[in-house]
Amino acid sequence: MSETLASDPLADALIEALGPEAVFTGEAALEKAQGAWMRLGSPRAVVFPRSTEEVSAVLKVAHRLGVPVVPWGGKTGLAGGATADAAIALSLEKMNRIEEIDVASATMTVEAGCILQVACEAAEAQGLLLPLDLGARGSATIGGNISTNAGGNRVVRYGMMRDMVLGLEAVLADGTIVSSMNRLMKNNTGYDLKQLFIGAEGTLGVITRAVLRLRSAPLSQNTAYVATEDFDSIPRLLRMLESALGGGLSAFEVMWPAFYTLVTTPPANGTPPLPHGHPYYVLVEALGGDEAADAERFERVLGKALEDGLIVDAVIAKSQAERAKMWALRDDVGQVNRKGPAITFDVSLRIADMPAYVAEIDGKLRARWPDVDNYVFGHLGDGNLHVLVWTGETGPEVKKAVEAIVYGPLEAIGGSVSAEHGIGLHKKAYLPLSRSEAEIALMRTLKRALDPKGILNPGKILDVA
Repeated sequence: MSETLASDPLADALIEALGPEAVFTGEAALEKAQGAWMRLGSPRAVVFPRSTEEVSAVLKVAHRLGVPVVPWGGKTGLAGGATADAAIALSLEKMNRIEEIDVASATMTVEAGCILQVACEAAEAQGLLLPLDLGARGSATIGGNISTNAGGNRVVRYGMMRDMVLGLEAVLADGTIVSSMNRLMKNNTGYDLKQLFIGAEGTLGVITRAVLRLRSAPLSQNTAYVATEDFDSIPRLLRMLESALGGGLSAFEVMWPAFYTLVTTPPANGTPPLPHGHPYYVLVEALGGDEAADAERFERVLGKALEDGLIVDAVIAKSQAERAKMWALRDDVGQVNRKGPAITFDVSLRIADMPAYVAEIDGKLRARWPDVDNYVFGHLGDGNLHVLVWTGETGPEVKKAVEAIVYGPLEAIGGSVSAEHGIGLHKKAYLPLSRSEAEIALMRTLKRALDPKGILNPGKILDVA
């Protein structure tokens, strides 16, 4: 319910636009600001529009009064992109409909507030696949996935969220609705306007609807854990699997031993599918179209990898329950907070640079904090590593020191400070390590052109003034 004062022009205008049941202020707004991992600031109001037109009405009010607007999806982001201090928090939670699934064209039209898992299950019910898959599938929304250009577990085969979006609808800072709901695979008619909003974290417009490209649902799913004795074997194994599995490789998740041990020892629920003590563990998955033939080929290919010395051990899931347990280990990231909150990173770099990079940051971390826990794992098939660090100390200076160690080497090797989680607030200071001055200047030009008053998710990604 709304807690407002009659003299508050912002609350009055929002209630007039949406109705009192869709506007929360005061203590009610603060209660809504609790995210999955952190509090998302102290918003002046939290609103729940039910249509693109109502989103437009909110932005017209905000634009007229000069009040910032911060879009909210599933509130599971890790980069501070949804922090809404002294702003209108615009939740897309009520805009969660799947409008259409076109089986013939393999497309889905969906509102931005739809939960990813709901969209995936709806596609599956029609014999189709929405390929995006990530740990927060049960809470992340399609709009948030698009706004951060989410990646997840299957990028090696299907690409990032950007590769799944055919068209979208967005509302600009002044309330103008830009409907670019393209349903065509090929459409070379001028600027591809949707790209302005994908990965922009709500700083250029609020995404309200989208047309997503679907794929045929796989008829087979084969999953295994394998172990390697050295890092050099990992890229060789990756390329061998890509070729030998006929393009069916869909996931290639590598775990350094500290992370593997963490998620397979108490109090974690998981048990180790392979013995502890190997230098690297890889979760491999292939999707295909012939259950019996694909299973035979998967086993044969892993046997050849074992014979050739690319792997030294392997275990193949024999049921969906076993596959689920294997993936549960990979997704059990919360274990890193056993001793206290870890500092999390999401970086991208060439596979060839990974061993030296991990060795460098690990050495620098241990030189300062001898008892540090440094957990490394990630979607290595697409160059994405997650680094999670627990030092035993807390505070902004500790966090800044760890960030300098983890981000510092990336500039020289052409790496990225954000592979798939966005920049938000937390990585803004490090954007110049991965983007040139000319690129950042162009970003500012776009921001000023589309949001001249600077009200859309201000202060996120980069400073404009």
